[in-house]
Amino acid sequence: MAVTLVSPGGLPKVDLYRQVSVGTGSRFVFVAGQVACDADGKLVGEGDFAAQVEQCYLNVATALAEAGAKFSDVVRLTCYLVDWTPDKMSGFQKGLERAAAKLGYLPQAPFTGIGVAALAEPGLLVELEATAILD
Repeated sequence: MAVTLVSPGGLPKVDLYRQVSVGTGSRFVFVAGQVACDADGKLVGEGDFAAQVEQCYLNVATALAEAGAKFSDVVRLTCYLVDWTPDKMSGFQKGLERAAAKLGYLPQAPFTGIGVAALAEPGLLVELEATAILD
């Protein structure tokens, strides 16, 4: 495996992700920010934060699969969250858990969440991008 996820001692333990990833592969995969649209471009989960988180993770999984990768190959996730406030964390976790149930595993690559005023189109609440390394 090209990626090892680590939670070093001396840093806070976070259940949703690991603090560090070590990539030893030679092929990089960069997935553009994925939003909560289905294959036909229709918004999934209008006004439903958890549903949009779930769809974003599923879309990233689809993009990774096209490159021959999966979430266990991901070394970094960046998530843009519209009007983020800490009280939305439970909705984020709910969406992630639903995506994990469909994927068969919980993605735990290092994660950065960034609150933003808006995304490219009205109604979008979440955008998720990924970087993976393959052998």
